[in-house]
Amino acid sequence: MSNRALEHLGERYGSDGAAPRFEQWNPVIESLLGHRSVRRYAQKPLPEGTLELLVAAAQSAPSSSNLQLWSVLSVQDVERRRRLSELAGGQAHVRECGLFLVWLADLRRLGDVASHRGVGHEGLDYLEMFVMAVVDAALAAQNALVAAESLGLGTVYIGALRNHPEAVAAELGLPPQVFATFGLCVGWPDPSVPANIKPRLPREVVLHNEQYGAFERSVGAIEAYDQLMDRFYAKERMGVQGSWSRHSAARVESAQALRGRDRLRAALLAMGFRLQ
Repeated sequence: MSNRALEHLGERYGSDGAAPRFEQWNPVIESLLGHRSVRRYAQKPLPEGTLELLVAAAQSAPSSSNLQLWSVLSVQDVERRRRLSELAGGQAHVRECGLFLVWLADLRRLGDVASHRGVGHEGLDYLEMFVMAVVDAALAAQNALVAAESLGLGTVYIGALRNHPEAVAAELGLPPQVFATFGLCVGWPDPSVPANIKPRLPREVVLHNEQYGAFERSVGAIEAYDQLMDRFYAKERMGVQGSWSRHSAARVESAQALRGRDRLRAALLAMGFRLQ
């Protein structure tokens, strides 16, 4: 195991004692362990062919039944980026990154294929197909993210596009039954603003064996994680109020805490998804 991978694990879990007893470490694993969200980008062009390479990596991801129920939309227009940035809560990195991609759950294409073949497509009206499309889009996007980071590029997902789904759909000219699941910023990290690895919950909190374990077994580990995240928030000057558990619980305390996404089902119905 490389020293760099050990450093990544130490940052991810807050200690150097969490390394799995595994001998065959490689650069792919090292890159995965070193993921961090990058929100400040150098104004430096991406290598020629970056977009096509990332799409090829995305299309190499698994797809349920090979239905490939996703699409991706590249946004380069400056004014469109500005408007999307505002719809996503004013996140400047949407405007400033070298490449902005919007990952789409796309049931429209398969419906068009069925119509072209002269058959119905009632199956697209069911929730299962929407879930499949979202999963396909997420798997594809993560493949693209891993490929980008393996090249030394920085990335960050933009889930806030779901705050205003109809407005985003109108901005991107999406037809019915196509939904912008999230965005992805890609670019060269600004070296003057280094991004650090964010600690995650201890392994014993997320790893269950055979059957789902009682919450009580995790309380101590979560309290220790709260302390770790308090130090991380302070170091990064993130201005987060309260511990991780307090902050996270507040995000689900009420419908209002969902920041507009409480009406997502209504928006999806208006956008042509039946969700039966």
